[in-house]
This record gives sequence, C-alpha cells and structure tokens, in this order.
Amino acid sequence: MMNRLAFAAVTLFWLAMNFLLWRSEFAGQDDSARPLPAATVWQKMLTAPDSSNLEIFHRKKRIGSLRWAPSVGEAPAAQKSTDDFGPEGRVAAPVDYSVDIGDGNLLWGEPALYYRFNFSARFSTNHAWREVSFRLAQKRSSIEVRADAAKESLRLRALNEDSEWAREFTFADLRSPEKLLAELAGGSLPATLLLGALGGAASPARLNNFQLGLNWAARNDWLKAGHSNLRVYRLQARLLERHRVTVFVSRVGEILRVELPDEVVLVNTAFTMF
Repeated sequence: MMNRLAFAAVTLFWLAMNFLLWRSEFAGQDDSARPLPAATVWQKMLTAPDSSNLEIFHRKKRIGSLRWAPSVGEAPAAQKSTDDFGPEGRVAAPVDYSVDIGDGNLLWGEPALYYRFNFSARFSTNHAWREVSFRLAQKRSSIEVRADAAKESLRLRALNEDSEWAREFTFADLRSPEKLLAELAGGSLPATLLLGALGGAASPARLNNFQLGLNWAARNDWLKAGHSNLRVYRLQARLLERHRVTVFVSRVGEILRVELPDEVVLVNTAFTMF
C-alpha cells in the first residue's frame, strides 16, 4: 500500500512540475508583459556567443547590411591558475566588453549613394563606455569620430580627395556648441555639419551616458519566426520624444530584429520576417 501511495505521489509531482514548466515556457502570452531590467538584456547582448548578421531594409526594400560582433575581454593568461580547467570558451573574470559593427554598407539618398561604415565601442564591466569610434565613408571621402571617456576628449576627422581636416575637443568644450560652430565657420563642410549634429546632444552628462539620452525599457516578448513563435527580449526607447526604437534579442543575446523610424528595419539573416 505504501509503495502505491509513494508511486502516486511521485507521479503527481512529476506531472505538476511538467505542467508548470510548460506553462512558463509556452502557455499564453501574458508572461510577455513582464518587465525586466534593461541592463540584464544588455549584458546578454555583450556576452552573446555568436555575432549577428543583419540586413537593412527601408520600407521593405533592402538597402544594406552589417555585422554586430560582441566580445569579452579576459585577464591575461599569466594571471590565471594553472589548475583552472574550466569549460572551454568561458571567461572566468571579464575585464571589459567590446562591440564591433563591421562590414557596414548602405545605399541611401536621392540619387542613391553607396556608403561604408564601421563602429566599435569598449565598455567596462559595469557597462560604462570607455572608447567609441565611428567611420563613415563615401567613395574617397570619409568622416571619423573617436571619443575617449578617460581623456574626456572627442576627435573629429574629415578626409576627401585633396584635403584633410582634424580637430580634438574636450567634453568641456562641447558645453558651448554654438561657440564651436562659430569657430569652425571656415572649416570643411562635413566636419561643421557633423559638429552641428552633435551639438544638440553634446552635454557632458550625455557624453558620459552611452545611452545618448534614451531611456530603455525591457520586457519578455514573442517574435514570429516562420510558422513558430520564439521567446525573446524586447528593448524599447523613444528617440527625440517622438520616434520609437525597438530591438528584439534572443534569449542568448543575439540581435534578431531592430525597428527604427521611417520604416527602417534590420533583420537577422537567420530569420525571414517579410
């Protein structure tokens, strides 16, 4: 009799646990409304095991592509114990995080021009940015931006076929964008326009906050992939108080889809969204 009761109890417990597991993974989509810290999703994006290859669409027309590649900086091997035989690929003590957006290309404008771009950023373990660089090139002309948090400096450089322009500013300089624009009135047009674009948001507080003033909110969500629904994280923010930016991230940190203003959408090449 006791054996039968024990067997029945174990069976009921097993069924209950399986039901709860199924409910947490697949039942209803009410769970998708549950918020979570945006830093949790950002950490997964910085430590994702694979890069994300994204195609860029504007109003469902393909106009370019890029590759998002995160990496984790590890302490030098000499500082590790020779008896430490952890799982291969695991970083025991990360010292920083990096993101590289490489192979960026874009066909944009009327008439359409072909652009190439690269972006890289390095972050501390508490997600504070340390270095940021961006390069945009069109034929033989290019604009480069480099910011260093430790030096509190921003360097701008513009190149074309027959000239070069370069200037370096401190974060304190950027408190007065009007003064800088007046100083650069005789400078190259690309550099002046670039500084003007930065001026509206170039306060020290924003330069020390890599979110660039965006207030990100994160939630659990679902994303349709073919004929299936995939559990994802959804990051969302408002740009200039009017436009919405939405990023869908897999449970391991891979970027699946990005929705930007003016019907610009980035789609992971592993999924068919259109």
